[in-house]
Amino acid sequence: MKNKLFKAAACVSVVAFLATPALAKKVKWKLAETWPSTLTPLASPPAKMAAMVKEMSGGKFIIKVEGKEKHKAPLGILDMVKGGQYQMGHSGSYYWKGKDINTIWFTTVPFGMTMKEQYAWFYYADENHDGKPDGMEYMKKVYDKFKVLNFPGGNTGVQMGGWFRKPINSVADLKGLKMRIPGLAGEVMAKLGVNVTNIPAGELYTSLDRGTIDALEWVGPGMDIKMGFHKVAPYYYTGWHEPASEMQFLVNKRAFNKLSKANQAILITAMKASAADMYYENFAASVDAWAKMKKDYPNIKVKSFPAPVVKAMKKATDSVMANYASKNKLFKEIYENQQAWIKKARAWSKMGEYGYIKTCEEVK
Repeated sequence: MKNKLFKAAACVSVVAFLATPALAKKVKWKLAETWPSTLTPLASPPAKMAAMVKEMSGGKFIIKVEGKEKHKAPLGILDMVKGGQYQMGHSGSYYWKGKDINTIWFTTVPFGMTMKEQYAWFYYADENHDGKPDGMEYMKKVYDKFKVLNFPGGNTGVQMGGWFRKPINSVADLKGLKMRIPGLAGEVMAKLGVNVTNIPAGELYTSLDRGTIDALEWVGPGMDIKMGFHKVAPYYYTGWHEPASEMQFLVNKRAFNKLSKANQAILITAMKASAADMYYENFAASVDAWAKMKKDYPNIKVKSFPAPVVKAMKKATDSVMANYASKNKLFKEIYENQQAWIKKARAWSKMGEYGYIKTCEEVK
């Protein structure tokens, strides 16, 4: 009996020992990102996430990050993760609108939510009254058919409305304007008579400088300064079209389900932390970049589109949304859900931070 107890105890001890992180099986994954690995802050979340996963797992969970310079397929991320060539991806959800228009809701839409409103929608809003956060619930519903999991992957915050060679004083000034502006915003601008184009990033500066295009939108000072647009276009307009551009982490569902519960928790925690950090990084970069732009190029004029132009943009946006909603039941459902949340959340957005900034401005 004593020997049997000893052998049983020994077996339990061995099993417990083998289950410790020190002897846990090593997991090696690969992540493909849409951007070059040097294009920060867009490329920052994957690198920081991978570093956190490695540290928290004691070096037993390794994720190798590969930029577009490696895999050569910047807009093939969803397909590569779905197919299993990569266990993870980092990109922008609205790049897949051709596969499913509902993917746009997890990046941003014209006249949509601010970054804070959007993150609250992802993780805490429950306008469906079913005890689940609406944003993550809709993400799962949209991405289930691709056999991938989707998680927020970092936010730029509000993006600027673009660099223009000439001022926009009326809706008439938009007609015939040649502008680089993708996505739903491009559809809106096309309705207002803009000749919309989407040329490669490497050709944007030259196109703007030579007058091949009259205007373009990119991101904000922190990223725009690297492109040099401020050197050739003096009018910098405030935003309307991308109020909170969210990136995404894509995870192959089968690969995720094979992870231990501990590694699943480590991965989710690292994704959430690195996503939040991107906004802080981009905000700080824009602060520094705008200070430098103002100093080196004092003739830059920051402008907001005139009220009649903004009203026309909003009307065109509503028309685009109504068209999609009439054809797609889920689009209509998510649109109405987001609008209800915006109405509720915007009251606090205006009363809180916006009210504080306005108060400070009044006493200067």
